[in-house]
Amino acid sequence: MSPVPILDPTVRHLYVHVPFCPSICPYCDFHVLTRKAGMVEAYLAKLDEEAARLADAYDVQLDTVYLGGGTPSFLRDAELSALAGSVRRHLGWGRVENTLEVNPGTVSVERAALWRDLGLDRASVGVQSLDDATLKFLGRQHDARQAREAVSTLVDTGFRVSGDLITAVPRQPLDSDIDGLVELGVGHISAYTLTIEPGTEFARRGVTVEEDDERRGFERTEELLTARGFTRYEISNYALVGQESRHNLSYWQGRTYLGLGPGAAGHYPASPGVDGGWVMEDGTGILTTRRTNPHLHEWLAGAVGEAEGIDAHEFVTDALFMGLRLKAGIDLADLSRRSGRDVRAVYTAPIERNVSRGLLVLDGDRLQATPAGWWVLNQVVADFL
Repeated sequence: MSPVPILDPTVRHLYVHVPFCPSICPYCDFHVLTRKAGMVEAYLAKLDEEAARLADAYDVQLDTVYLGGGTPSFLRDAELSALAGSVRRHLGWGRVENTLEVNPGTVSVERAALWRDLGLDRASVGVQSLDDATLKFLGRQHDARQAREAVSTLVDTGFRVSGDLITAVPRQPLDSDIDGLVELGVGHISAYTLTIEPGTEFARRGVTVEEDDERRGFERTEELLTARGFTRYEISNYALVGQESRHNLSYWQGRTYLGLGPGAAGHYPASPGVDGGWVMEDGTGILTTRRTNPHLHEWLAGAVGEAEGIDAHEFVTDALFMGLRLKAGIDLADLSRRSGRDVRAVYTAPIERNVSRGLLVLDGDRLQATPAGWWVLNQVVADFL
């Protein structure tokens, strides 16, 4: 049987992981660490090498760049300039959107102007709350005043600003948190339930989140933001018209993207004749490769990250899990074209079961989760496995 090209081999999205933070929050389970002498310099040198390798390996025409962490804004001005220079030199720059994750305590008028000069146009600010007691419980190093000043400065400097909130925190004044962010002029809000992950300080302290608090925050956030003109376009993300995160949409829509830096994950086009990228006419073969870089010290030593070839079945189930997070849901005809599988035919039974349960809605080729389905999305997707 002859191979059949399925996916666009061009990569249009880049995630850069900056693992350094001024302190480690008690709920955080990401790959982060505090900086030590010489560590950032070694990181930047290795990052430049890795960016060059990625440029040689893939056809890269970037629409979005996302500098995440960790705390990218914790880098000193010269360090962040060097990082942006490496990306531009080897991979180019996003033509649509370029995001910097920002800690409120790192913002000043001068630094915001520098970030804009570097070509960054969107800021995702780790506000988490505008209540000092809540911030103290969460172990944040900034206070409400700093958060408000940071958001205002970034808005005034011309950034499209997204504010992060954590919900389901005991005694959190959620209404005033949301009202405060909206009044500051953000166009996007990401609202995530406090989650206690194994190995975190909160887990060691026995902190728990009550399901009633989780559901209350889940529902109240939508109620408040919808009334203020925001659309819930993804389970945890709300935006004014045109303010959606283009970069994060690439994840939810199952697109390929590069992962640069220690601990960074990437979703890569598979290479014809090497690890797939061309499937056989019967639908077998590898469509894409997921790769996760090792943590900083191993990465600096040249260790190779874990890689997993994604076949058509896993590509579809991954796309369902991510795509059903979106209010728009999934175009099954488009997913069939991209995966080489007739998704409606292969998954008729789980689709019908979950539609009958009121967890999914099928309108033509458009499959969407209902609000009830969002609440139990892991169970819905497990039915497709």
